[in-house]
Formats: sequence, structure tokens, C-alpha cells
Amino acid sequence: MDIVIFTHPDFFNSQSMPRFAKMLSEGMKELGHKVEIWSPKPKFYRLGLPDFYKKWLGYLDQYILFPYEIRSRIKTKPADTLYVFADNALGPWVPLVADRPHIIHCHDFLAQRSALDEIPENPTSWTGKKYQLYIREGYRQGKNFISVSHKTKSDLFSFLKSTPPISEVVYNGLNPIYKPGDIRESRILLSSNFRLNLMQGYLLHIGGNQWYKNRVGVIEIYNAWRKKYTHSLPLLLVGQKPSRELLQLVESSVFKEDIHFISGVDDQQVVHAYRGASVFLFPSLAEGFGWPIAEAMACGCRVLTTNEAPMTEVAGNAAELIPCKPRNNEAIQQWAADAANAVEKIITETFEQHLSFVNEGFENSKKYNAEAATARIEHIYKAVLDTYSRPTE
Repeated sequence: MDIVIFTHPDFFNSQSMPRFAKMLSEGMKELGHKVEIWSPKPKFYRLGLPDFYKKWLGYLDQYILFPYEIRSRIKTKPADTLYVFADNALGPWVPLVADRPHIIHCHDFLAQRSALDEIPENPTSWTGKKYQLYIREGYRQGKNFISVSHKTKSDLFSFLKSTPPISEVVYNGLNPIYKPGDIRESRILLSSNFRLNLMQGYLLHIGGNQWYKNRVGVIEIYNAWRKKYTHSLPLLLVGQKPSRELLQLVESSVFKEDIHFISGVDDQQVVHAYRGASVFLFPSLAEGFGWPIAEAMACGCRVLTTNEAPMTEVAGNAAELIPCKPRNNEAIQQWAADAANAVEKIITETFEQHLSFVNEGFENSKKYNAEAATARIEHIYKAVLDTYSRPTE
């Protein structure tokens, strides 16, 4: 196959989508296909204007200059080229190839739902709503889709005007570095790297400051657990540097000396963090998939997560589940207390109970095999091309 993959520009410092596009590209090349990655270049964006204007200059690069470039490039491509959109947020470019073989990978529709006021925790500005409408009107012209979860597929169908000819679910494949190892060795390494005493274990969260990651909830659970029980294990929040809100929340905590934000770690240190953790806290309010759940299980870590899709879809029966965090302040306190009980249940498991859950997590994580995912995607790509090669009646 001759494949063109559209992805986000790198000048906005997006991490996950360019990584996903690279994974697609490398996977298809290994299967013998010809692949190009197309994304906007920073032309207006490079102008020496204040940061306030950079986002809008970037939009000029994405939605004025790049479409002109796409139209020119398409003329040089064979008719059977497959155009792949690495993310549904690239919807504005879909109309440019809507009459050609194409497919759209869908990760989540949280921004879309927020723009329709369906998610009170994430209000959207007037301009943001218009931008999400622009995206929606674009991907609605698409005909073929791959979603990362059944939850994402369900959200997709709620936005489309008709049922697409092809719409499949393919779980992304786990990076093979996520695998079990020696717990003590990981704790020794991290204790040295982070200059903390982690030898007795620790509670772990991995994620950014996005509203749906619920880092505030992680700290609320930790505070409730420390107040109610006698353990003094520290909390590590690995990922993005904390927001001002998070820093203020930690500063007000009686246990602030045991709450640590860790940024700038590489993938291998993340693997060690999973391996050495006593429990992985992932009380997300929403997700498109929930990668860290599968990563933690593949590394042999016990998981506590939210009892809602897609977290339940990813976790299977191998995680401890808690309700989604409520919005009412009084209810939040009870929620944190109940979640603290769930943490304690994991911490105090017998060896046999712990081993049983860990083994179930291993088995569950096998669903997310990278080679199988790539092969499945290739099969769908070929099916899409086949629909365009059939003679019309």
C-alpha cells in the first residue's frame, strides 16, 4: 500500500499524537508498505511575535497554508493512495481527501463533548466551541474510522450524521518495555534517582494536568488514606510539572512532605515506577482509552481506577474500582474516604491475593499486543482500499 499519514504539527509540542503517527508509520513500513507523514510546517508560527499570537499564527499554518500544500501534493499521488488521519482532531483536513481512500483514527471526543457543554468540569470558550465545530464538520465528511475503545466508538457515533461504511475498534499495542521486573531493584534505582526513600513502597500516579486526569482527586485520596490509616508510604505524581492549584493543595496538606512531583523522567524510569509501586492510582474523570492502566498491569502493579468506561474496558476484572469523583464538596469528602478504603484493601492484601490480582493483570494486558494491533490495522486499511476499488454499479 501507498500510505500518507496526517498528524499534528510538532511546533505545538504535542507528544502523544506524533508518537502514535510514528508508531503507525514504523509498523506499516515493517509490513512492507510505503509510508509518508504529512504535517504543517511552522512558517507564520516562526514569526517573532509575542506568545499570545503564536497559537493563531499556528492556525494559519495548519488551516490556510497546509491545505494549499495538500492539494498540490495529492496531484502527485497514485489514485489508490490511502490517506490516514492519526487523530479525529485533524477533521478540518478530511474534506480535502473525502472522495479518496481514507480512514480516521479516533482517540477521544472529550473536547468535542466539552464544547457542547456535556462536561461541566471543562467549560469551553466561545472561540473554543467554534473551533470544535470546525473540527466536527470536517470529520463528519469521513467514511471510515478506527476507534481506540468501544467508548470512543460510541462517542463517535453520537456525532456522526449517518452510520459509516467502516468503523472498527482496535486497542493500541503496548510498548514492549512495559513488563515485570525485580521490585526491590526498581525501588533502589528510583530512591537513588529521586533522592527519596522508596524502599517500603509508595503510591503512584502518572499523568498530566489535564482536567480529566484528576490529579486533585489523587491528592484528596492520599490525604484521606493517610488520615484514616497508619501507613506512611509517600505519593509520587510522575509527569507534567504541577499546576498552581496542585501546589496550593499540597501546601495545605498535613502530609505535604510525603507528596512528590517528579517530572522529566524517561520511559524506562516510568517502567521502574510501575514495578516498584504499592498501588497505582488512576481515578480519571474521563479518558479515550486509559493507557497507564494497561502499562501498570503489564509491569505487575496493582491498579485502582474509576468504575466507568473506558477505564473498565481497559482494566477488565484486574483492578480495584471506585466511583467517579462527584462535584459536590461534601460528597467529595466521602468519595475520598471510600477510595482510601479501597487503597487500604490493596495495601493489606495477602501475598496470595496480591499474586492472584497481579497475574490477572498480566493476562489482561496481553490484549494490548503491539504486533497484533498493527496487523489488525493493516487488515482494516486493506478493507478500506478494497471498497474504493470495487466497480460501481
